[in-house]
Amino acid sequence: MVIRVAFQMDHIGSVDIAGDSTFKLALEAQKKGFELFHYTPEDLVYAQGFIRAKARHLEVKNQKLDHYSLGPELSLDLSEVDVVWLRQDPPFDMSYILTTHLLERLMPNTLVVNDPFWVRNLPEKLMVLNYPDLIPHTLISRDIKAIHEFRQLHGDVILKPLFGNGGAGIFRIKQGDNNLNSLCEMFFQNSREPVIVQEYLPAIVNGDKRVILVDGKPIGAINRIPPKGENRSNLHVGGQAFKVELTERDYEISSRVGKDLSNKGLIFAGIDIIGDKLTEINVTSPTGIVELEKFDNTNAAGLIWDVIQAKIS
Repeated sequence: MVIRVAFQMDHIGSVDIAGDSTFKLALEAQKKGFELFHYTPEDLVYAQGFIRAKARHLEVKNQKLDHYSLGPELSLDLSEVDVVWLRQDPPFDMSYILTTHLLERLMPNTLVVNDPFWVRNLPEKLMVLNYPDLIPHTLISRDIKAIHEFRQLHGDVILKPLFGNGGAGIFRIKQGDNNLNSLCEMFFQNSREPVIVQEYLPAIVNGDKRVILVDGKPIGAINRIPPKGENRSNLHVGGQAFKVELTERDYEISSRVGKDLSNKGLIFAGIDIIGDKLTEINVTSPTGIVELEKFDNTNAAGLIWDVIQAKIS
């Protein structure tokens, strides 16, 4: 039987195939002879006990500006496919959370990757709280007085939104910087959420390491270096990716986190390490496999599909 795979993602026409992990996963699946479907989160429908999507057959090719073709729209019963990929980019808002509730209803007959229950309940900046001895000193609060006291205690700090992504809204606040009140007011006027504040890690100048884990096992890493004059290393904001080897500390962190990821059905994850500290665990829409293959010739997409095939066999 041909394996049927549906990708829930932002429209494939918007992706940059030079670095997009979802496209790489689709390309590898097509090489294996799988039948592919594409739909966006807005195309997801619940009706009379069925989870359906206004989907289209998908074909991909590794050719810039001509990387995909879509068939006619059809009403796809997602219980009749083997695998659904939850791959739209954040923001991790109520719309995102709703899709996890709907896709969770397909389990266990249809494998949803990553497991939507744990994607919903362990977002990136909160899952790290399970490992207090591995992470930088951290505060989550809307209390401006508590934030000031935290900065007074730890010196330079990083202030960022709790459910942000791609480096958006991240600020370094140095001792003596008078903008802290204004930044907090800006965050709190736009959202009811608290902010996350962490001690600034000087090791960021040497890079922010993205370790790729497949079913809880580290398969390699890339190092993202922030551009000059920038505190953020995200590739979306100009960070550059470089080849890097895993250290003993990286393996230690990966081993502890990886066991939990595997047990929770989080097959494809990326953990971020600055110096010797864990900063994020990315499970919503992790990236980095294209760069990893370029540097190490590691076919991460193939390894991910090997795990999935074993699970659905």
